[in-house]
Amino acid sequence: MTSEIEKTKVLIIGSGPAGYTAAIYASRAGLSPILYTGAQPGGQLTITTDVENYPGYPDGIMGPEMMEDFRKQAERFGTQVRYGMATAVDFSGHPHKVIIDDQITIHADTVIISTGASAKWLGIESEERLNGKGVSACAVCDGFFFKGQDVAIVGAGDTACEEASYLSNICTKVYMIVRRDEMRASQIMQNRVMKNPKIEILWNTETVEILGEDEVTGVTVKNNVTNLTQVLKISGFFVAIGHEPNTGIFKGIIDMDETGYILTVPGSTRTNIEGVFASGDAQDHIYRQAVTAAGTGCMAALDAERYLASKELS
Repeated sequence: MTSEIEKTKVLIIGSGPAGYTAAIYASRAGLSPILYTGAQPGGQLTITTDVENYPGYPDGIMGPEMMEDFRKQAERFGTQVRYGMATAVDFSGHPHKVIIDDQITIHADTVIISTGASAKWLGIESEERLNGKGVSACAVCDGFFFKGQDVAIVGAGDTACEEASYLSNICTKVYMIVRRDEMRASQIMQNRVMKNPKIEILWNTETVEILGEDEVTGVTVKNNVTNLTQVLKISGFFVAIGHEPNTGIFKGIIDMDETGYILTVPGSTRTNIEGVFASGDAQDHIYRQAVTAAGTGCMAALDAERYLASKELS
C-alpha cells in the first residue's frame, strides 16, 4: 500500500552505466531527474574487478570505483540518486506511475528503464567465492587478463561459441564444457569451435567444483556418461549459459522479445509506450558492454528531453 506521491519530469530506474549516463545528460539539461538504484546499485560492474576497456582510464579502474565516479558525476549536476527498487508500474496514462518499494508512487512525465540484466550462474559455492578472482561471466570483458594461459568456458549456445573463439585468440588452451552430447548453437558457430585447434570440447560434462583459494587454479569436471572425474588446470573460468534481463515488472506492458529483452524503435530508445525509454542491457542482448550501455543511456536522456520539449513539459 503506497503512502506517498511525488512528481518528476524524468525518472530513471536502474544505476549501471546506462542509468547514470542518462542521469548525467538529463540533469545537465535541467530536467532534475530522480534515479532509483535498484537491488544492485551500480549494476554488474560492482562485481567486476579490473575494467581496462572503458575509454578514459589508461591504467584501468576497479568496477565499483568506476560506478562511484559515475554516481558522483550524476549527483554533481543535480540528479537525486536514491536507494530503492521499482516494484510496480502503471503506464496506462499520463503521467506514468512507478511504485517504489511498495511505498512511494512516483508520477513521471518520462521514464528511462535501465534495469540491466543478470548473468545466469551454475549455482555452486566455489563459483560465487571466486567470482572476480578468475571466475567471470564475460570473456570479452575479462579474457585479456588470461592472455597466454589455459582457461575453461561453460555453455553450448552461440554466445559460448563466440566467447570460446574470442578466448582462443588470447589464451593458450580453451576447454569448452558442454553438458549434453550436442550444442544449442547455430551450425556455423559449432563448426567454428570444432575446427579450432586451441579449443577442446568436453561433451556430456558438468562442473563439479572450481579450485583455488584466492584465485582459480583448476576445475573438477565429471563426465555424465562414464561418471569419471578429472581436474583441468586453468586460471580462468568463464560462465556463458546466458543472461536474464531484469524486466519482470514490465512484462505485459512493454513490448519484449521472447527472452524478456525490451524492444526499442530502431535508432532510438523509444518503447511502445509513449514517454517510456529503455537503455543498457535491459534492451541489448548483443553487445552487453559498459561503453555501449552508457551510449544508450545518453540516447535515452536525449530522447526523453526531446519528448518533453515536443509536449512542452520541460
